[in-house]
Amino acid sequence: MSAVLDSRTNLLPGRFGFLMGLYAENYHRLTRLFAPQQLAPGRYLSNVDDGLNVHLHVQECHPYTLELELTYDFVDAHTGQRSPSAQLRMYTDAHVAEAMHCHPGRHLWQVLGPFAPAHTVFQHRLRMNGFLSRWLEYLAEQGHSTGTLERDPADTAG
Repeated sequence: MSAVLDSRTNLLPGRFGFLMGLYAENYHRLTRLFAPQQLAPGRYLSNVDDGLNVHLHVQECHPYTLELELTYDFVDAHTGQRSPSAQLRMYTDAHVAEAMHCHPGRHLWQVLGPFAPAHTVFQHRLRMNGFLSRWLEYLAEQGHSTGTLERDPADTAG
């Protein structure tokens, strides 16, 4: 009986494996949606005539890493920041994308505290990246794509 149980647990991914799978899924969704690895640093808009533009800010491009911010053209009344907002890191060599922060202007240590237990950090990363996966799927369903993405005319860097 223990041999059956041992083989069953080997078939099921652990929580870490699940999170890494979520990162890979987010990478592929983001790549299909906006292909940010092909964009120059700067600010971009995607408009599908639904009243809510999507903003993609390619902040930094390194040989194997991209730093991005993805947000809507919707301002949160409490913070005055665009919401929802996600700070992303794409690893182009490993084909994974991770939501680093999902609160405007807030870093992980500000949300969880400076010495949060590993389990708490892990759970928070699962929630952030699960949200990112659902949001990217929703954006694709709304019609956002590389075809709707254009350089933000207000971007002075480009």
